[in-house]
Formats: sequence, structure tokens, C-alpha cells
Amino acid sequence: QVQLVESGGGWVQPGGSLRLPCAATGFTFSFYGMGWFRQAPGKEREFVAAIANSGGSTYYAVSVRGRFTISRDNAKNTVSLQMNGLEPGDTAVYYCAGQYYTRSYLRRTSSHYDYWGQGTQVTVSS
Repeated sequence: QVQLVESGGGWVQPGGSLRLPCAATGFTFSFYGMGWFRQAPGKEREFVAAIANSGGSTYYAVSVRGRFTISRDNAKNTVSLQMNGLEPGDTAVYYCAGQYYTRSYLRRTSSHYDYWGQGTQVTVSS
């Protein structure tokens, strides 16, 4: 059974930090690049960050570059998103997703990911 389970979401004040781990089961994790996407109410799902299956390359949306860091541990089948300097505009449901490595050239496009987690809510407000 394929599962991606995000956790770590919650409420934080502007300028604060959160770390979102995602645990993967049911597939060969090291064959998949991993991405984080987010969706705010009334908005389209948008790319946040991605990491190659080996962990050797990372990619970020301009809006989060310098504030967020994606990482993975293939021995533990986990990918995490460290979020610093959070802003109200970061409020959204955050999803982790897996993409088979042969399609990694489309890592910023949600429709080309194979597996998705259920999402975790992040709320940034005073």
C-alpha cells in the first residue's frame, strides 16, 4: 500500500519556523524524486520545492528560496521541508509528492507526480 504521510503542520506567527516531515511507504523511495506543493483556499496548487531521488539536487520556487529547505533521508524513507521566516502568504495545505525519476524534468508540475500525501495545514498569522 503506497502512502505518503505529512505531519508537523500547525499555527505559527510571522517570522516563525516549522518543519514538515513526510514518511513514505509502499514504493521504492530511492527511485522517486520528491516534491512539496501547497494550496491555499481559492488558489491553484503551486510548486514549493523538490529534491532529486539521490538527494543531490534541490529546486525551489522563487517565493520560498532562501527561507525553505528540502531534504531527504533515503535510509528512513522520509523527506522534510524546513520552513523559516514564515509569512502570512505561506498559509496553505502542504502536500508531499513522489515522482518516478525518469520524469524528473517535470518536477515543478503537479500533474506529473505519481503519489501524493493527504496534506497538512500550515497557518501563519498574528
